[in-house]
Amino acid sequence: MAEFLYRVGRSCARRAKTVIAAWIAILALAGVAYVLFGGTIASTLSIPGTPTEEVTDHLAESLPEASGGTGQIVLSTEDGSAFTEAQQADIAALIAEAGEVDGVEAVVDPFATEAQRDDQQAQIDAGRTEIEAAQAQLDAGKAELDAARGELEAAQAQLDAARAQAEGNAEALAALDAQQTELDGGFAELEAQQAALDSGAADLATQAAAMEQGATLLALAADAAVVSSDGSAAIVTVAFEDSQMEVTPETKRAVIDVFEDSPVDGVNADFSSEMQDSVPQIAGVSEVIGLVVAGIVLVLMLGTFVGAALPLVTALVGVGVGAMATMSLSGLVEMTSVTPILGVMLGLAVGIDYSLFIVNRHRRQLKEGYDVDESIALATGTSGNAVVFAGATVLIALVALNITGIPFLGLMGSIGAFCILCAVLIAVTFTPALLRLTGMKILSKRERAARDAHETAKRPDLKPMHTGRAVLRVLVGVGALLAVALPAMDMRLNLPDGSSEQHDTTQYRAYATVAERFGEGQNGSLLVVADLPGSPDEAAAMAAQVAVAEAVSEEDDVVAVAPIGISEDNATLAFQVIPAEGPTSESTQDLVHTLRDLTVDGVDDIGVAGSASGNIDISEILADALPIYLAVVVGLSLIILILVFRSILVPVLATLGFILSYFAALGGVVAIYQWGWLADVFGVDTPGPILNFLPTILVGILFGLAMDYMLFIGSGIRESYAHGVPARLAVVQGVRAGRAVVTAAAIIMMAVFGGFIFSHSTMIRPIGFALAFGVLVDAFLVRMLIIPALMHLVGDKAWWLPKWLDRILPDVDVEGAALERRHPHAEAKQD
Repeated sequence: MAEFLYRVGRSCARRAKTVIAAWIAILALAGVAYVLFGGTIASTLSIPGTPTEEVTDHLAESLPEASGGTGQIVLSTEDGSAFTEAQQADIAALIAEAGEVDGVEAVVDPFATEAQRDDQQAQIDAGRTEIEAAQAQLDAGKAELDAARGELEAAQAQLDAARAQAEGNAEALAALDAQQTELDGGFAELEAQQAALDSGAADLATQAAAMEQGATLLALAADAAVVSSDGSAAIVTVAFEDSQMEVTPETKRAVIDVFEDSPVDGVNADFSSEMQDSVPQIAGVSEVIGLVVAGIVLVLMLGTFVGAALPLVTALVGVGVGAMATMSLSGLVEMTSVTPILGVMLGLAVGIDYSLFIVNRHRRQLKEGYDVDESIALATGTSGNAVVFAGATVLIALVALNITGIPFLGLMGSIGAFCILCAVLIAVTFTPALLRLTGMKILSKRERAARDAHETAKRPDLKPMHTGRAVLRVLVGVGALLAVALPAMDMRLNLPDGSSEQHDTTQYRAYATVAERFGEGQNGSLLVVADLPGSPDEAAAMAAQVAVAEAVSEEDDVVAVAPIGISEDNATLAFQVIPAEGPTSESTQDLVHTLRDLTVDGVDDIGVAGSASGNIDISEILADALPIYLAVVVGLSLIILILVFRSILVPVLATLGFILSYFAALGGVVAIYQWGWLADVFGVDTPGPILNFLPTILVGILFGLAMDYMLFIGSGIRESYAHGVPARLAVVQGVRAGRAVVTAAAIIMMAVFGGFIFSHSTMIRPIGFALAFGVLVDAFLVRMLIIPALMHLVGDKAWWLPKWLDRILPDVDVEGAALERRHPHAEAKQD
């Protein structure tokens, strides 16, 4: 590989303008592809096969009107007073207009809903009065019948007595028979009236039962209000035709435009997170500051503005190609908004670092007397080889995200891997071409003068570190990492809700208004679906609806239960359930599982869906997949490091160091974004659960970066040891040789990742912090403090390898030492 890259670097340097033109053309093609084929970027996540997805698919078949995505428009008066009739009329007109937007199933008028609820209550009250009156009439009729029956029975008794006295008197008996016939007719008429009375009583009982069922459902839904008790706030629910993931940004934007283009005087309109579907900004002030800091570090390290600009240019070209190429796929695959941003973060950070490694090696060789072309080829073959290896490590770790079986996470890893690939290709082709055009200007005037004078820097006389100091380093470093990692034990996973948004956003204002005026639970209502056996009639379905609603309402942390609908075959019932707390609370998570386990007589199954339920399902699946992925990455780490360092102990120490870095990074994230420590410093307005896919994605990225730092520190140590330097002295020499480039690379990555800490996106901010903090602890605490101290303590044993394993392992010449032997530097040519 080193020889191949040597030739690539030499060829690109010789055809510098052609290579540069080719990359510009590739960048332009990526831009054209994005314009032509770019599609929808979603802000929601989904995983096929989750309980929520299964319920949603079932509803799409049996009750389609309840299966679409929803969003909320939260209206509030500016002065806190109740809505006026004029304002309500204007709002109703906007709602009617929004309901005509393509892709919208319905827009619910909250004032009409409350009026309908009041009408229903009035109808129930009137119905009860009517039923009471009818019952009184029935009771009176029954009393009259009973009195008539008493009179007939008395007449019958008298007739029977007369018949006994008239025994043998034919004429008298004939007269009595006539009276008996008349009396029997009276009894028959009485029975008919009794039957009619019983029928009326049965009908009245049926009506009363239906009335009470309706009253029960209305009472259970009383706290699911859509107009606040003081009349100053209202929730407009927008129901879309498509599922939450498939609703297009254009449809959401069209609904928002209706309310923003024709605002109602004295009324504020805010929109929930489900109504917002924009791609997070990637060129904000904080991100630019991160790039500026990276530029300053490059200037300080390389000594020239030309040299500092070169890694930045290559990184930007690589990011442009990777980001726009991947965004062009958004029309073909289901892509979340954070996916391309993650590619940009990785592409910028590693793109700068990979180019820096080659530029730094090239500058060192120039100062040693190499001519430009010779140095470019050799730098590409040596440091470029290390770049390819480091990039391949990150790429493999990211692609391995596909083993989790979670589609959006696998796509996220694949796109991140593609951006890494672009950075590697740019580094080994575009960088040599730019270096050729730059020529000797990559060195400062003072460095060029020293080169012409054949001045060489004096190497310091190094000594091994003291053993006591090494022990202290290990104890302090490991202790600090363990302390920082402790908060990770309390980590809770979920997707951010409106409360996590910055306080100046419409999403947060919508969330806060609902929480304050209606209760936290209104921000995360659940969709509960009950399936009945067979094809029940309407009465049975109604009875089951009441039974399910009552059973659900009896559970802890349920505020209200409102029926949504019944399928045409009466076999599927849908309810809106308002929990006591918000969508990311522990109580809501427990409630979802409780409702799924709920059993009601006459009901086959109860399922739960909705955004809150879906996020809970995704978080739990990601948590279950994390240990498997972490085990794969740790195993991969051991194999790669054994190949590189031809040692058993060094890979074990390096992998344990990565695990410490990983949990320390998670601990920092939990402390700040979940517990709220230093919240003001990092702009965390409302602490909450950790982004559910962050721990998994952090494994792949931090692993790759940790292996980069281990490579540049460890390979220097091994090289010194291989040249006969005592093991403990080799540690000092190796660290000294690699610390400058690792320090610069780590600071640059921290600057780039740190720029995203203050992003406007609640998903991006914790990712940026986790990566920046992870790089900080891994590069400076693990790789340059703990690992050298541990290698000092174990001495020669660090490089022990079983002979049988030594024979079968391939010789991975990452630093290109063999290449340097094949292409020895003779005498520098004068330019």
